Amino acid sequence: MTTKAPAFAEKSVRCAHVGGFHDMVYSDWGPRTGAYAIVCVHGLTRNGRDFDRLAMELARTGYRVLAPDIVGRGRSDHLGPLASYEIAQYINDITVMLAAEGLRNVDWIGTSMGGLIGMSIAVMTGHPIKRLLLNDVGPHVPKEALQRIGDYVGVPWRFDSFDLALNHVRQAYAPFGLKTEEDWRYLAELSLKQEADGKWVMAYDTRIADAFKNTEITDIDLWPFWAQISTPTLVLRGEDSDLLSRETAEQMTRTGPKADLIEVSGCGHAPALMDAYQIGLVMDWVRSS
Repeated sequence: MTTKAPAFAEKSVRCAHVGGFHDMVYSDWGPRTGAYAIVCVHGLTRNGRDFDRLAMELARTGYRVLAPDIVGRGRSDHLGPLASYEIAQYINDITVMLAAEGLRNVDWIGTSMGGLIGMSIAVMTGHPIKRLLLNDVGPHVPKEALQRIGDYVGVPWRFDSFDLALNHVRQAYAPFGLKTEEDWRYLAELSLKQEADGKWVMAYDTRIADAFKNTEITDIDLWPFWAQISTPTLVLRGEDSDLLSRETAEQMTRTGPKADLIEVSGCGHAPALMDAYQIGLVMDWVRSS
């Protein structure tokens, strides 16, 4: 007998920003009881649907998973003109979500930007994070990697067909290391939306690139924050990552929470957490609690 695949509930919370309000949409997988869940938070230009395959497997084994579309991405609203896209806003929105769901303890899985948000929360007094999984991000981010990201984020891409948009997704997210045509089409479906005129666009507000345009790009140095984190931490590093160097990853095992480290071959920034092997790594981590 086959087990029916779990489905998710699509929910939203109303959050405030400077000058207005917005809805943050999130997927809610698995049994909706208790005050604990796994929270999965995506990277800069991504959205919570990236975690569908992982969340489905976690839900099959009885775990509850929340995967928000951080404001300005995916199904969530865009911010008004007076507000800016920054981590303080994202923390506020996630806090609203956790309060709405009555969650006081979470395991946090954060890819890239999602990891930076998790690190920022993990230094706050009384934070809800029991354990932290950082997917290809750490307390030092080199400016060269930021420049690479900034070069494509703020461009208002518009494509005449899905296939043309798919080609762009392949180029922009080549470091994910996806292997099959099915996986690339799946990623493109999560990455794109079709507008009323039939054009295909990326599913995020190009204003998320303002931070790259309005300030000089320099290395991000969060080692003082890292030193304050005591939450048990696992770091996944893409073998060819330009955002999380091997040197930084290894230093993360010796300082702060003295993280465990697993290097994932065949990809750069960042492991997509969509194939069986990478999902298995996360499942092993979850079960080890």
